[in-house]
Amino acid sequence: MSLLQAIDLSKSYGGQDVLQELTLSVSHQARIALLGPNGVGKSTLLRILAGVESPDQGSIQRARSLQIGYLPQATVDRPPDIGSDDQTPWEIGLEAFRDLRSREVQLTELERSMADPQLVDQAMTRYGALQEAFERDGGYLYQARIRQVLVGLGFSIKDDFHRPLSQLSGGERTRIQFARLLLEDPDLLILDEPTNHLDIEAIEWLERWLRDWPGAVIVVSHDRFFLDRVANTVWDLTPAGLETYRGNYSAYVQQRIERVEHLSTRFKAQQEHIRKERDYIQRNIAAQNTRQAQGRQKRLDRMLRDGEIKLQKTQRKAHIAFKQPDRSGDLVLRTNDLVVGFREDDQALFDVPDITLRRGECVALIGPNGSGKTTLLKTLLEEVEPFAGEVQLGASLQLGYFEQAHGGLQPERTALEEVMSVSSDLTISKARSLLGGFLFSGDDVKKTMAVLSGGERGRVALLKLIVQGANFLLLDEPTNHLDIPSQEALQDAIRAFPGTILLVSHDRYLVQALASQVWVISTDERSLRVFPYGYQSYIDAREQERVKRSDKKQTSTPTKWKSKKRSPKMPDINAIETRIAAVETEMAQVSIALEHTGTDMKELVKLGEKYASLEAALEAEMQLWEQAARGQVPT
Repeated sequence: MSLLQAIDLSKSYGGQDVLQELTLSVSHQARIALLGPNGVGKSTLLRILAGVESPDQGSIQRARSLQIGYLPQATVDRPPDIGSDDQTPWEIGLEAFRDLRSREVQLTELERSMADPQLVDQAMTRYGALQEAFERDGGYLYQARIRQVLVGLGFSIKDDFHRPLSQLSGGERTRIQFARLLLEDPDLLILDEPTNHLDIEAIEWLERWLRDWPGAVIVVSHDRFFLDRVANTVWDLTPAGLETYRGNYSAYVQQRIERVEHLSTRFKAQQEHIRKERDYIQRNIAAQNTRQAQGRQKRLDRMLRDGEIKLQKTQRKAHIAFKQPDRSGDLVLRTNDLVVGFREDDQALFDVPDITLRRGECVALIGPNGSGKTTLLKTLLEEVEPFAGEVQLGASLQLGYFEQAHGGLQPERTALEEVMSVSSDLTISKARSLLGGFLFSGDDVKKTMAVLSGGERGRVALLKLIVQGANFLLLDEPTNHLDIPSQEALQDAIRAFPGTILLVSHDRYLVQALASQVWVISTDERSLRVFPYGYQSYIDAREQERVKRSDKKQTSTPTKWKSKKRSPKMPDINAIETRIAAVETEMAQVSIALEHTGTDMKELVKLGEKYASLEAALEAEMQLWEQAARGQVPT
């Protein structure tokens, strides 16, 4: 039986049909990517399937006791409400295990009761069954799971676990909401843009998590690389309905092309058949073959009513094409002993090797959130002074900067006013024409930035950049909030651009397709590394380093073991979590013993020393676990 089935779902808002007669099914362990242009109703469909909204028509059947976890799409200006401001990410994570923690309290109380000779027998009887169920349900591993998910989504054990929500950004709050959802372990996850606010490391961790997770997933995402790694089914939502494709995103793209070509061939054949039938009917309806003509007319009417093939209207795509810029000098950028950071705060972020960037290159700059990618861009733009060293820009450069948060847009300005503010030579008719190519038609050009969606504001910011005619583009997350057709249009425009591009992006599909070299910021090494042969060279180097560290770990053992035993294998993360749970359990037992020792100083000292030893062991295991969770081989 399916987890969820929907039949003939329809939904309208204010007389406008958003969804019409959709029928679908979600099987166990399905990995479904929901695709479609912005505004087609993807988020509406997710809310209906999650039970947040009701359809106007149609029915939904859910498996008995089905638990659904729903992550709505969040924006920077509308962060999720996930708890009180004084709560911490760790406390939010604990909320997913209320039942286990309640049973943990019962076990602790029973352990105390066992110290009372009058209660020990009764307490031990209850303790055995409760402790067995507690262990079976993961009671000794839930704290390790919280650590695993929070670290995986980019939170630091040292710096972030116990920071109050009041100190966290909207993006960080969204990640905490997502972490709690994963920890609740529902049967069906419904995720609306889950990779927003995640850096590449966190997205890769999420891909691994979802591949191994036993439940089902429905996900809306504009991250094509992510969909290739996660999805095994694609739902393509269009104004005409919902079509299902088997396979990941790349398989869907190929199947869609083949399906359109096949439908076009059938359509042409049918239209030729209709033409011939109508011609025969017209020539014979009043002649000798009247009865045959009438029969053909009936069959033709039936086909046109029940079996006519109709081609879907082609969705409008943004027309993105950068102006032919003036040619810059061959040398675009050179750095010398550069250190990126903030002098006024005496805060150095990372060192930069001496770099020479030449005209025509497309560089992808990647790194974890908060590593300093935007700071590097602003250093190159001379908006932030280098912490040390210098940046030399080449001759005849015209710089164009696309801000991730679209900070250059004024909330009160309309789309038309924003575009016209770039150049005094731009006429209203020309600006309207340009906006039309970016999917702003009619009165859309009069909408202010304050009411536009993130994707619409992104298109306005891109259009302003195009009008500038820059020959060195610095693009900070340009595909954020763009739907896939717009991403594809931007990818084609960047590929055709004859100037130089420095691209900050978590969009691995875009980076892999375009980057001639990759710059990677390492927060552990506090440095920037250059991979001169594109994204695959970075992936290959990272894998080689991982293998090298693993081999080194397996062959490096204490001297006394070399001639006696084989090198022990590196423990996996599950083994580490098991040891952590065991140490925490032993610490709890020692803590209880300390409470009941009384005034026996010798015993108190002994237990105190044991507790301190366990604390040290726990700290060592935690460091080992955090390294393993980040994919690093412990040293």
